[in-house]
Formats: sequence, C-alpha cells, structure tokens
Amino acid sequence: MPALSLDGELLRRAARWGSSRMPEWFVRAAPPVVGLVVFALDGEHRRRIVDNLAVLRGGVRPVRDTVDAGRTFMAYASCLAETLGAGSARGRPPQVLVHGELHARDAVAEGRGVILVTAHTGGWDAVGASFTRDLGVQVMIVESPERDAGARAIQDAARRAQGLLVAHVGDDPLSALPLARHLRQGGAVAIQIDRLPQGQRQRPVTLFGRPGHVPEGPLRLASLTGAPIVPVFAARTGHRRYVVHAHAAVRLPRDASSGELDFAAQSLSDAMQGFLRAHPTQWFHFATS
Repeated sequence: MPALSLDGELLRRAARWGSSRMPEWFVRAAPPVVGLVVFALDGEHRRRIVDNLAVLRGGVRPVRDTVDAGRTFMAYASCLAETLGAGSARGRPPQVLVHGELHARDAVAEGRGVILVTAHTGGWDAVGASFTRDLGVQVMIVESPERDAGARAIQDAARRAQGLLVAHVGDDPLSALPLARHLRQGGAVAIQIDRLPQGQRQRPVTLFGRPGHVPEGPLRLASLTGAPIVPVFAARTGHRRYVVHAHAAVRLPRDASSGELDFAAQSLSDAMQGFLRAHPTQWFHFATS
C-alpha cells in the first residue's frame, strides 16, 4: 500500500489542512490534481475502480474505463476536501439540489424515525447534514470501523463538526442498540449498502445482472422499529455543488418473513443500481468487500 493511499491518514490530513487553511481557488484546483497523483500511485485501488466500471457497464472498455477511473479519483479527492473543510471556519455549506425530497418528508412525518440507505458516492458526508437539517431530523451515520484509526478519527471529527452523529457497528449484536434508540426518538440513521463488512449477515440480490448481496442489518432494523427505509444517493456536480436523489420508501412489517426481506433488499438494490449507472464516476467503492 503506497504512503499516499485513499484509505490512509496522510491524504486526509492533507485534505483537511488545505481545505481549512488555503484560499478558495486552491481548494477548487488542488484536489483533482492530488486525485490524479493517487490514481497513478495506488495500483490496487485503481484496478478496483476499473473493475467496478466494467461491472456497471456490462463489459470491459479499457480506454474509457481507465479515463473514468481517473475521473473517479479526482471526484473523490474533491469530495474529501469539501467534506473535511465543511466544519472549519473557512468552510461553507454546499449547494444541494434534491430530487424526490417529498419521499423523505413523508417518511419522517410518520414519526418512527427514518433509515436512509445510501452508498459510497460523491459527497454524502458533505450534504447529509444540510439535507437532514432541512427535514428537521438529526442523522446518525453508521459504518464499520476503518482499518486506519487515524484516518477514521479525522473523518469522524469532520462529521461531528457538522452536527452529525457517528456510530461504529461491528459484529456485536448489541452495537445496533443505539441505532434503534435513535430511531425511536425520531432520528435518521444513514447506512451504506454497497459494501458488506466481514461477518455481517446479508440478503441475496441481483445487481448489475449478476448475483450480489446487500447487508441485512438495515432491513432487520426497519422490521424491529417500524422505521421506513428511504434510498438516498448523492453525486457531486461541481465545486461545492451536489445533487441528491431520494426514492420512495420501503416499509417492512414487524417480524418480516424471509420473502418480504428479500423483496425489500431487491428494491433497495434496484434503486442503488439505477443511480450508480447514471453516475459511474461517483461510485467510491474502493474496498474489496
């Protein structure tokens, strides 16, 4: 793994320093350049993104996939800088265009909390605070602990500076209790479903025309609490500009059957698949899980 890696502390420290201390022109221009440097140095993650693009498009296009992999690295670096700078004195809120906001508002109005399922796409950390603030709910971001503790601490601090709560959930069943409590208090829980951490239960789905899976946790949590699940995905469209797509809520009864869980899982997968195909260079799925 190179020293300047996408999941390393060094890149995030540099992004935080530059976005919080340097002038606006630098924050706009520098991250894409850094992204290209990492693209050139980090062969492991570069190959992963090229493979993702081939899966998204249903075939290998070597030149196009390589070019778009570079664009993905550039987009990721820009999103990272804007996220880490958002809570600083120089940071300012992004401009967010929301499609399907009524789906989220209707779900919140039920008063059972809301589960926002999303993916590792452009700018959820940057727009999550403003999006849920407009809905009148506090969001708790759920994730598995990163292998680099220093990088995780930097990312979590940036989220908390924007008023977001952070919960690290592992394979301990008790780790989900704060999520259920937050939902019962009317809050929002945001969970990314494009990765399956080791040891966590899954539901089978068809994704990009082949067998896939999504985490079972959000489905069980919805069945337990009665909270509706709203698929929400974000993409960066320019400097500090983002678009958010919210989809119709998926609801599960108490003690949902296996068939009901499978149907809900496929519905979430279909929503994610459509968004990723429309925004292929915004999928920051660098991990192998």
